[in-house]
Amino acid sequence: MTTDWRDGFLFVGNQLSLDFLNTRPVVDGSPVELLPDAASLLRWLEAAGLLDRHQARELSESWPAHADLGLKKLLEFRETLRRVVFRLEAGAPPPPSFIDKLNRLLLQYPSVDQVVKSPSGLRRGRRFDLRRPEDAFSPLIDGTVNLLTTVDPSKVRKCASCVLHFQDTSKKGTRRWCSMEICGNRAKVATYAQRKRAEVESGSDA
Repeated sequence: MTTDWRDGFLFVGNQLSLDFLNTRPVVDGSPVELLPDAASLLRWLEAAGLLDRHQARELSESWPAHADLGLKKLLEFRETLRRVVFRLEAGAPPPPSFIDKLNRLLLQYPSVDQVVKSPSGLRRGRRFDLRRPEDAFSPLIDGTVNLLTTVDPSKVRKCASCVLHFQDTSKKGTRRWCSMEICGNRAKVATYAQRKRAEVESGSDA
């Protein structure tokens, strides 16, 4: 397990919405759903820093038995967002229908700004009222709006070796992989092995 994993979830996107998108990676050639039930959603929200352990425990006891129905709505949105992110990566804007959907969800799942303390002083924070799984739309929609309005689309990329997406925040702007630990080193090893094979084949031909 690499440091890019937290409690079984990948956090390599540098954007909350992209980390949510990455909850359906491909492992050994097959898609793996990391959010199969409402309990796993709570674990992801805690790993993402949106809940503390006490809040997650309280919600796990209070969420209704049909909580997984709310999760289904979130996962449907995730797959819609995936198509939009593919458009961004191809240089196309989000479709108007998606912007309309975002605006409806912003009204339906609002968030409240608050002043919170941090090690460096006071900062603006967001308060999300998470009583049901679908209330997680609030931080996810907020994160999606942030992605679309503050991030250079050319910095939103799909990993060159897998299905994960990320915002390139590197100084040179040349990041190709979701993570050096996950895909970067593997690609370098493959390139090295290919070069060595070429050298051997070249030597045998001489």
